[in-house]
Amino acid sequence: MTPPQLVVHRDKELMAQAAAARLITRIVDAQAARGHASVVLTGGRNGNGLLAVLAAAPARDAVDWSRLDLWWGDERFLPEGDPERNVTQAREALLDAVPLDPARVHAMPASDGPYGKDVDEAAAAYAAELAAAAGPEDHGPVPSFDVLMLGVGPDTHVASLFPELPAVRETERTVVGVHGAPKPPPVRISLTLPAIRAAREVWLLAAGEDKAEAAAIALSGAGEIQAPAAGAYGRSRTLWLLDAAAASQLPRALYPPASA
Repeated sequence: MTPPQLVVHRDKELMAQAAAARLITRIVDAQAARGHASVVLTGGRNGNGLLAVLAAAPARDAVDWSRLDLWWGDERFLPEGDPERNVTQAREALLDAVPLDPARVHAMPASDGPYGKDVDEAAAAYAAELAAAAGPEDHGPVPSFDVLMLGVGPDTHVASLFPELPAVRETERTVVGVHGAPKPPPVRISLTLPAIRAAREVWLLAAGEDKAEAAAIALSGAGEIQAPAAGAYGRSRTLWLLDAAAASQLPRALYPPASA
C-alpha cells in the first residue's frame, strides 16, 4: 500500500485546472514510455469538471488520443444515451471533441444492451473485457491503468462501492453488479477494490464542504468496509486532490506542507 499524497488547491476551479494539467502530463509520459496509455474515468461534478477543463486546454493536443484507452470506474445501469450515465456526460464534456479510437473507449454496458436488465451478467462481461486487455506484464485480470480517477462521496463511497454493502467486501471479482445503492439509481456496475488497486496511480478527487468529513475519515485510518475511499490506493502512487473546503477537517498532521 502506497501512503497517500495530498495536494490542496484554493478552490474547485483551480483544482480542476491543475488536475487536468497533471493528467495530460501523465498520459503523454506513458505514451512516450510505452506507446499507449490507459485511464479510468470517474463521473460526478468533479470528474466531469476535470474533463470540461481538459477539453478547453490547448495542451490537450499534446495527447495522442488515438493511443489512449478509456475505462470507467462505475456506471449507472440505465439505457444507452441516458443523460445520467457517466459515459454520456463524459462524451458531452470531452470525448466527442477529441479524436479517440472508438475501439479504445470501453463503456460499461447499458440496461438496454445485449445483457438486458441482467446487471450481474453485464458486470461479468465488463470483467471479461478487462481481462482480455490485460497483458502478461500486468500480472492479473485487469490492465495496469496509468491513472484511475475516483470521486469521493460525502459518505466516503468511491465508484459505486458504498459503506458496508456487499460490493465493497468483494475480494475476487474485478467488476460487480450493485443492487440497492443508497443513491439513485439503485442498480449500477462498479469496479471492485482489487481492480482499483491494480492501477499504477489512483487519484481521489474531493471538492466542497460536503466532502470534508469524508476526506478526514478516509485519511485518518478508517477501515475500507466502513469508508471505501480508505481502501482505494495505487501500486505506485495514491494522490488525493482536494480544494480547501474539502480539506478543512483534515488533522493538521495530514495537511500537506505546500499546496497550490
